[in-house]
Amino acid sequence: MRVLGMMSGTSLDAIDVALVEFTRDAEEPSLLRARPVHIGERPWPGEVRDALRAALPPASSDAATWSRLHAAVGDAFAAAAAEVLAEQGGADLVATHGQTLYHDVQDGRVDGTLQIGDPSRIVAATGVPVIHDLRSADVAAGGQGAPLAPILDQLLLGTDPDERTAVLNIGGISNVSVVGGSENGRGVESGPSPGAVIAGDLGPGNCLLDAAVHAATGEPADVDARIARTGTVDHAALAVLLADPFYARPLPRSTGREHFDGQYVRGMLEAEGAVGVDALSLPDLLATLTELTTVTIARAIGELGASRVVASGGGIRNPLLRERLAAQLAPVPLLDADDLGIPADGKEALLIALLGYLSAHCPAPCPVPTAPPTQGLARRWCWALSPRLTRCAGVRAPPLRPIRSPSAVWRSRTRPGPHDDEHAAPGPQDPGVPTYPGVLAPRRVASDRDPDPVPLFLLVVAVIGALWSRRTARAARQNLDLTVP
Repeated sequence: MRVLGMMSGTSLDAIDVALVEFTRDAEEPSLLRARPVHIGERPWPGEVRDALRAALPPASSDAATWSRLHAAVGDAFAAAAAEVLAEQGGADLVATHGQTLYHDVQDGRVDGTLQIGDPSRIVAATGVPVIHDLRSADVAAGGQGAPLAPILDQLLLGTDPDERTAVLNIGGISNVSVVGGSENGRGVESGPSPGAVIAGDLGPGNCLLDAAVHAATGEPADVDARIARTGTVDHAALAVLLADPFYARPLPRSTGREHFDGQYVRGMLEAEGAVGVDALSLPDLLATLTELTTVTIARAIGELGASRVVASGGGIRNPLLRERLAAQLAPVPLLDADDLGIPADGKEALLIALLGYLSAHCPAPCPVPTAPPTQGLARRWCWALSPRLTRCAGVRAPPLRPIRSPSAVWRSRTRPGPHDDEHAAPGPQDPGVPTYPGVLAPRRVASDRDPDPVPLFLLVVAVIGALWSRRTARAARQNLDLTVP
């Protein structure tokens, strides 16, 4: 089954796309293989990106603006999807994250999250079923709704009992998943069981840097940190910014541009009577904000006892940020995801493709298990198959078993394996078409691959439960494995 995953993060730098061929092993049906067909990005139309930035906090906007943006983002994703599928030969399913417009966190509790991008426009442009709305079910169940990455991070890097890996993503907001290992994190008084997964948002990644550059120059970013390198860290201002109570909240936690908005730095500095932001030169301001990002990441990871850090996201391409982060993390090594065979620039889109596949291959509805809140991850994800739905039925995916080694096979294997025949007839373990509603438009797009009509419902996939306990994972008989050739 081919799935196109699409993602745009808080940095608004591009629409990431990953077309992935998922197949079940004929001899071991519990083994799922993922073969990347295409990984890339498509640029945002300039006017759409500008309109999104203008609508983000601290700006105010009305329902009409949000409605127009929902349509415009849908059109942008639709154009990107149509282009990729035309070039790469089509797909059976599109999974889209959309664009987060608002993530509402109050006193550490997430009251709601809104991702826009009309999926019906993707259907109209491609004729392919679309799965969307990946965060809302977890929020409705009391979770944070972010980050989504831990399921993929556990499958890729969570298998080594001797390696506690912090999988770091630096986008507009930085987030981490800590996976693998057999010991609790150092400095955690009441943490997860040995080897358990813990994750959350750490703080600003690129968002404050980009906002400062855009306000001063009109440019979207400080490319290669050319301006920041000429500046000096203002330690008084840095101390004020580090005093934000957000950093004291335990994981799991989430945040967004609603907190770290374009006026955040000014508001923090002026509230504490420190040096005003206007008194800082742009180079000094950027140097200080770079230090803020690296210090907050390093402190949070240090408390989790990681033995290595594997980084991806646009922020890791900032040479000054990477240098300072490596220095802050030492002696814990900082590795690039690319060095382990994981495509750093396409990792989030690959994640969305995986979530789409899992949501389309679930058993009959069953209750969704609830895990203790201290274990650190969102437990339930919801994929909306119709904007007209008002009730949600729950399904649970098979327990997951981490892969053995992703690093060598991802880069070196170029030929399809014995069970990766793209032209093989669909089998019972790997249906060629999903058994769920075919399209998300008011008018169905006819296709000779359309499944039989079934009632519309929301799929709620609890894919993390077995990861919390290594004993549970070992005892599970029907595991879902993942290799990434």
